[in-house]
Amino acid sequence: METTHRVVVDDARELGAIDDDAVDLVVTSPPYPMIEMWDDLFTELDPAIGDALEAGDGAAAFEAMHAQLDRVWDELERVLVDGGIVCLNVGDATRSVDGSFRVYPNHARVTESFESRGFDPLPDVLWRKPTNSAAKFMGSGTLPPNAYVTLEHEYILVFRKGSDRRSFEPRADRRYEAAYFWEERNTWFSDVWTDVKGELQELAYDDTDDLRERSAAYPLEIPYRLICMYSVYGDTVLDPFWGTGTTSLAAMCAGRDSVGYELEEAFLEVFDERVAAVPALSRSIGDARLERHREFVAQRREDGETLGYEATHYETPVMTKMEREIRLREVSSVTESADGYRLEHEPLAGE
Repeated sequence: METTHRVVVDDARELGAIDDDAVDLVVTSPPYPMIEMWDDLFTELDPAIGDALEAGDGAAAFEAMHAQLDRVWDELERVLVDGGIVCLNVGDATRSVDGSFRVYPNHARVTESFESRGFDPLPDVLWRKPTNSAAKFMGSGTLPPNAYVTLEHEYILVFRKGSDRRSFEPRADRRYEAAYFWEERNTWFSDVWTDVKGELQELAYDDTDDLRERSAAYPLEIPYRLICMYSVYGDTVLDPFWGTGTTSLAAMCAGRDSVGYELEEAFLEVFDERVAAVPALSRSIGDARLERHREFVAQRREDGETLGYEATHYETPVMTKMEREIRLREVSSVTESADGYRLEHEPLAGE
């Protein structure tokens, strides 16, 4: 099996390099409105945003920032197939503007935007992000009533384009082989991910102070998990806010095609080193999934429980009929070309 991966250095407000209905899944984390690290970027996109911040009009700045993201959502509506899924990682912002402290609910504004474009919201996920402060409150310390909760979670908002789910041909191999284990389903489809933690992103590139500040990368487990949950082998995954390429890396390991859009070309140089490690990374992820499943099987047997089916490609029982054809993939070779990367994938051995 072969997958292709490309990155377009351009503005995601116009995804001109992507045809209509060419993307099956979007997994991304945009710049968060009203987080100070993104002020300069948003102001470059619309100088009126800087004027609003300088004037102390937080509400106007918040809306103007989201208006720029809305242009990207317009493009997602065009390039995504009917029934395709958008998984969008976003956090709310807390900020004092003109002496007034408040929360700016990015997740609510994004949900409103997608609904207005005909997307159906699906149940979302919360996960804990890293925080730089050990304090669990803001404001007046331990004196009531003027302290504020510290935001330590982010949202993974999930939307489907239209009300109908994607359809597949009966017994489609690319779907059944991309199944996940029963116990993975129970963890992945929980609305709170307690087993995923944020991580600080290290960029192996000279003079990267600005890049590091603007990367805001999420842990690989998040896009990898979402790609396995909401796509099948042969699908194309888009990240319009590509950054350090974590979504593309996850797509490579999961055996899906990917496209990224990124304004900063220097990020691509950082990514080259990450791609070199993909064969070993994909193998370790697959091996870990199989090992966790075998531990699950051993625990059920120890508890006196049985599993009703045998996996076709691995010497292990599984819980459900739908799991029998699971076939994990590992990257066997990586070839760089003028338009991106081509990867060969082989079935992961069972032992």
